[in-house]
Amino acid sequence: MADADPQIVEAPATVREPGEPGTIGDAAPRRRWGRLALMLVVPVAILIGGVVYWLGLQGKVSTDDAYVKQDKVSISAEVGGKILGVYVKNGDHVKAGDLLYRIDPQPFQIQLDQATAAIAAAQANVTALANSADLSGADIAKAREDIAFAQSNFERQQQLWKQGFTTKAAYDAARHAVEQGQAELTAAQANAAEARARLAHGAAVPGENPQIAAAKAQAEAARLNLSRTEVRAPMAGEVAGAERLLPGQLVVQNVPMLTLVGVQGAYVEANYKETQLSEMRVGQPAKIEFDAYPGMDIKGHVAAIGAGTGSEFSVLPAQNATGNWVKVTQRVPVRIAIDSKPDRKLIAGLTTSVTVYTDGKRH
Repeated sequence: MADADPQIVEAPATVREPGEPGTIGDAAPRRRWGRLALMLVVPVAILIGGVVYWLGLQGKVSTDDAYVKQDKVSISAEVGGKILGVYVKNGDHVKAGDLLYRIDPQPFQIQLDQATAAIAAAQANVTALANSADLSGADIAKAREDIAFAQSNFERQQQLWKQGFTTKAAYDAARHAVEQGQAELTAAQANAAEARARLAHGAAVPGENPQIAAAKAQAEAARLNLSRTEVRAPMAGEVAGAERLLPGQLVVQNVPMLTLVGVQGAYVEANYKETQLSEMRVGQPAKIEFDAYPGMDIKGHVAAIGAGTGSEFSVLPAQNATGNWVKVTQRVPVRIAIDSKPDRKLIAGLTTSVTVYTDGKRH
């Protein structure tokens, strides 16, 4: 019949002799041994890798929280005024004492001229005091002569008064003349003492009149301000931030106008966790790697370990006297001195990675 179900004919199973390859009884043990070997090899490999990694961490501590630091000086004018000339630009290398920019000196020259005139006036005043009548003694001599004459006249009037040959008015006038003469003598002596005091030399400035000394001090201050109109480099370095220096611009006293970055003395400040400092000592060797210059690493050593954590020297130190305090691992700045000469320019602020070898050996 066409619709009859087809007959399913099973192929006869192939019979193999025991021990012949491809038998079911031989494949099962091999799979069990393979799984057992895999279960043993993987943990051993992980263990060996962990031991190798742990041994590789011994004798050194590393951090990537490190930056290149260089000495920087903010340059500001000690006097205010208008800029007349600018002699540097960004990137220029200058030596100590080189002129950076100049401020209009005319107002300060006028102050110096005024102070010089004050010295001349003080000297003239001292000369006039030395030649004054108060110091000549003429007023004192005249007062004494007047007293002598008035005293003689008073004695005569006194005798006549006793004999009844003079009036009460004449007697009182003679006595008043004596008293007036004594008052004039006292005034003349006081004027002479005052004149001598004006000419005296103070203990603070021996040998010179105080008026002249004060005028000279004002002249020195004016001369100093005049010299400060020339702003010079306090050290050798590279100029940065000079774009604000323009002729005609008004400079405010003590406001920084540019920055000098030292050409020497670069170092690295590495911020290590407090848990990494137990074996660290000053003098231990270090390796410095730069993110900006892949493949370049230089040698250094630990120059100093910070006296406090970064939070201690922040503007607003953390206050932990609360009940919800959470312990946070602190970082301590470690100064790494650079021992080898780098192949590339070290720029302040570059990010670095520092490894300190606490075993004292360079790996």
